[in-house]
Amino acid sequence: MKQKTVLAGALIHAPALLILDEPLTGLDAAASRLVKSMLQARAEAGAAIILTTHILDVAERLATRIGILSGGALLAEGTLAELSAAAAFAAGASLEDVFLHLTGAAAASSVRV
Repeated sequence: MKQKTVLAGALIHAPALLILDEPLTGLDAAASRLVKSMLQARAEAGAAIILTTHILDVAERLATRIGILSGGALLAEGTLAELSAAAAFAAGASLEDVFLHLTGAAAASSVRV
């Protein structure tokens, strides 16, 4: 409920700029979908939204520009297509594939436990 209250307070006055750190943490599926819809609507209305997330599917679906950070350094920034090209992936590669490649975690992700 705290997360919902904070998000409601941030969105209620329709700000032109939103800076959100992991806004979906602790939300149920319905609330998460509502927040994503509201963020898309704010972006379509012209708001700038800076969002941090570890959920790469969310970033892939919501973001028009993506920055990939690792070890406190910005490794790459751009559209998903630009990031795919920078990672030498064909168009249509997932953000997860690009992220794992650029951060050097691709080899570790192939290990089975």
